[in-house]
Amino acid sequence: MIGLETERLTFRQWQKSDFKAIADFFSIADNARYVGGVKTPEEAWRLMATYIGHYTLFGYSYLAIETKDAQQLIGTVGLWNSEVWPEPELGYWLLPEAQGKGYGVEAGLATKQFALEELKLNSLVSYIDEANEPSKKLALALGAKLDGTVDLLDFGPHEVYRYK
Repeated sequence: MIGLETERLTFRQWQKSDFKAIADFFSIADNARYVGGVKTPEEAWRLMATYIGHYTLFGYSYLAIETKDAQQLIGTVGLWNSEVWPEPELGYWLLPEAQGKGYGVEAGLATKQFALEELKLNSLVSYIDEANEPSKKLALALGAKLDGTVDLLDFGPHEVYRYK
């Protein structure tokens, strides 16, 4: 996945210089409420390191997404499939200033294609809190269909959006 590109975006590994943006994002409740909640700077650091470790173990993860023109971090789109996770997940979060510009759809479609065509994953879902309307809208734009609900580990009930 590293090096995956779209018309406007590049997928890359996380860098130490990304930490401030991640820590700032996760310090605000409105940003973080649907992606694990507010985190201290240490917790944000560990999350970034977890993304890197997942990539090392699986060859895919939530990657840093940056614009090609400004080489500016805008958030993350990627795949998650830890040992305790129910199914491979396409997940995403964007920095507030990057939202509403079509970046989520652009990066999500590239990630979905990579997961289904390159990795040949048997299943791919997005787990979405029922109150997270923007995320549900994005999953539908990526071609997902609502496929029930699941009690997602410590995260509580989530709707399952399944990709074909």
